[in-house]
Amino acid sequence: MLDSKDIEKSRIRELVSENYVFAAVLHYFGINFFLYEQNSLEEVCRKFKINPQQLIDELERWASRKEPSTEELFLRPIEVLVSYLKRKHYFFVRQELPFLSNMISGIQVENPVFAAILADMRMMFPLFVEDFIHHIHEEETTLFQRIKLLHEIEEDEYRLVDALQILEKSPISVLSHAHEAHDDEMEGIRRLTKDYELPETAPISMKVLYHELQVFERELSIHAQIEDQLLFPKAMELEKEVLRRVRKKILHN
Repeated sequence: MLDSKDIEKSRIRELVSENYVFAAVLHYFGINFFLYEQNSLEEVCRKFKINPQQLIDELERWASRKEPSTEELFLRPIEVLVSYLKRKHYFFVRQELPFLSNMISGIQVENPVFAAILADMRMMFPLFVEDFIHHIHEEETTLFQRIKLLHEIEEDEYRLVDALQILEKSPISVLSHAHEAHDDEMEGIRRLTKDYELPETAPISMKVLYHELQVFERELSIHAQIEDQLLFPKAMELEKEVLRRVRKKILHN
């Protein structure tokens, strides 16, 4: 990476080509990289009244960001796992989806093939976003809420009879089955982009878009694995233990 002074003098196109993360950091500061490719970072920062060093520091922070491994999450209690997944939901909805939507709606290209792909994506992606947000909302109001109820029952916040009724309604196994049946959200995008295939001569804006779509799909896949392999098994164990305790208390009363 260049030093700070060199970075400030470099054109946005060069900086983004060297590190695609720079495009996301610029978006974080409200800057559409594809509108200022020929400008230097110094010029863009002056226009948006941003301290260049602040932007560079943010880039370094993003570059060093590290997600916990599956093994680390496995060792955490279920409350920590739910909190982590909620934070990821927030990041998807507030940062990644707006970034992708902004590129899809704003990128302009002369090549008719890429222009046609963008036109199709402008119709397809908003539907994907709507479905994705609905899926997140449904997950938080069913599965996450169910786990919260289990903890409340564990803390004796319900009468035993009420607790038993809650436990016998909408068990985790039913929610797990519904979650596994959920469609592959990114299938349509993959078909449209031919598995994100681009020639080397493609515009940098298209390269960044395809790269970020792939990154997002990879994150969704990891997110789903964490839910399927960690959250649901932990939730089922918690539900099983809480149900055992409630039934035992009812028998002893």
